[in-house]
Formats: sequence, C-alpha cells, structure tokens
Amino acid sequence: MAELVDLSSDTQTRPTTAMRAAIAAADVGDEQQRKDPTVTALCERVADLLGHEAAVFLPSGVMCNLVAIATHTSPGALVLVDRWAHIARAEGGGSALASGVQLETVDGDRGVFGPEAVSAAHAEPSNYWPQLGLVALEQTHNFGGGSVWPLDTFEGVVAAAHAVDVPVHVDGARLMNAVVASGVAADRWGGAVDSVWIDFTKGLGAPLGAVLAGPAAFIEEAWRFKHRFGGAMRQAGMMAAGCLHALDHHVDRLADDHANLARLRAGLVDLGLDPTPAATNILFVDPRPVGREPHELQQALLARGVRVSVATGRVRLLTHLDVDADGIERALAAFATELA
Repeated sequence: MAELVDLSSDTQTRPTTAMRAAIAAADVGDEQQRKDPTVTALCERVADLLGHEAAVFLPSGVMCNLVAIATHTSPGALVLVDRWAHIARAEGGGSALASGVQLETVDGDRGVFGPEAVSAAHAEPSNYWPQLGLVALEQTHNFGGGSVWPLDTFEGVVAAAHAVDVPVHVDGARLMNAVVASGVAADRWGGAVDSVWIDFTKGLGAPLGAVLAGPAAFIEEAWRFKHRFGGAMRQAGMMAAGCLHALDHHVDRLADDHANLARLRAGLVDLGLDPTPAATNILFVDPRPVGREPHELQQALLARGVRVSVATGRVRLLTHLDVDADGIERALAAFATELA
C-alpha cells in the first residue's frame, strides 16, 4: 500500500535523516541554568533573524504566547486579537487562566484587521472600562487559510498601538512562510513589534521547540514566566540543534510547499470546490455545496490513503516537507474518486 499522504497538519513532519544526525551530535548543557551552548546559539541566531536583542527557547508555540502575554500585561487587561486567532480559538483559554486577561476580539478579513480596531479597543483610563494592554497579531493566520498580513496594514496597526503606548505581540508560528511568500525579511516583520516568536515544529520540520524574541529586558522577565509555566529544560541543546538545522536547510524550501498548495487548490477548483486562496501552505474548503459533509469526507479520504483535518466546519489541508508533488497528485486523485 502506498504511504499515507498526510495533509492534516504541517506539524506531522518527521525529522529528516540529516536533522537526526545534527540532533545526535549536539553539544549540550543545563538549559535551565543557561549553560546549554546549542540553545544559546539558537536564541542568538533567532534574535538577530527577527530584529531583536534577545530570545528564549520554549517547548511550544502555545507557551510562547502564554509567556509573552504574561510578560506584557497585568490581570484585567484587554488583549486585542482577531476573532479566529490561535490565542482565542486553539489554546484552551490559557491566557485567561495564566494571566487573567480578557480577549477583545475583532472580525478581521481572514485574520487581518486595521488600525481602526486598535482605536475602537483603546479607552482613556477608567475604573470602569478595562484597559487595552496588548495587541496580538498572527502571521501567517492559521484559520484565515495561511493568509499573510499586507505590510502596510501590519505597520499601520503597530503604529496605532504604539501611539497609545500599547505593545504589539506577534504569534509567528508560520512567520517564515510569510517571509518566503511576501519577500519581506523576517526582521522587517519582527523588528517592528515588541515581541515575536517562530515555531520550528511546523513547516520547518523540527520535532520540538519555538523561540520567543524581544528586547533584552522583556526576555529577562519572560524567563521568570518560562520557569513558572514549566518551560525550563535541561539538555535541550539536542532539540535546539534540530531547530538550527531547520534554519540552515528548511526555510527556502517552504516555497515548494506553497507551490504544492497552489497545485492542490487548482485541482480542487477543477473538481467543483471553492477553497480559500492559496496564500501559503494552508487551505480550507467546505465540501457541503457538492453534497459531502466535512467529517464524512475526511473518513472517506482516509480510507483512500489521504489524511485531512476538519476545523471551523471545513476540511483543512496543509502542505509540508513530508508531502511532495506526487503526494499532491495522489490526494487529488482521491478527491476526484470521492467527488465523482
């Protein structure tokens, strides 16, 4: 039987042989005591990549958001996010639990909103009205179908927040996809904001890890929350080595994932479906207009060797380094058979 074509998430990537060799050869120390040389090298490299002074290694992207929100805000503050932001929809209410903040949600266009949303959320100091403490953006936007913020809109929102002394945080889980798709350098996106992180377990293909970057004083404070939230590690250099390998070998090839997604979308359109635009490596499609229920179609495709996920009532498909052009054609053949 042919190998499964797994389009359910770009988190399904497995370390390559070369990445496994880098992990095995890593120089390690006690990360919790800041004595792991490979972790230190990774953090220095990511800080420079994202246009910041310092960075901290964390086990997951969710913990990056938890730590950043806790560091930026105080209990009772408002955090402005898109209604379908990962922070709002996929982290189990963690920011409310960990930091006591409220989420002020706005209806964006595939995750993108404008400076006016900042103005609407901001209020003069009051004992009655909760105060805007943070603006959090997502780049690329997961539930927006991998959408990339237009640079002028992104910078306009940042400027509006900074004009009222509110910091801006970026959930950059797939920021490198945005860099490759837009041609805008990572430090242009990251250096404009007060904190930003990138995830290594998605398109970059590492088994563990994310790095949060920001000003040195912010990162020093973030270390306290990293420890409180259980994110301090020991010989974490093995995982950091996988992340460094990803930066060396897996960034430029994200363009292949984007090309594969464009091919996948075109094939689905030919089959009568109406997917979201092929912005980067994420596609959503509602099969109900052609008479199929999302979960039912998901199971039927799995029986044909193609795994997809279902989110927000739609089929979700993601391309990544474990799915090549042949896998895309096999997936389209499975869709064609099911939709015939």
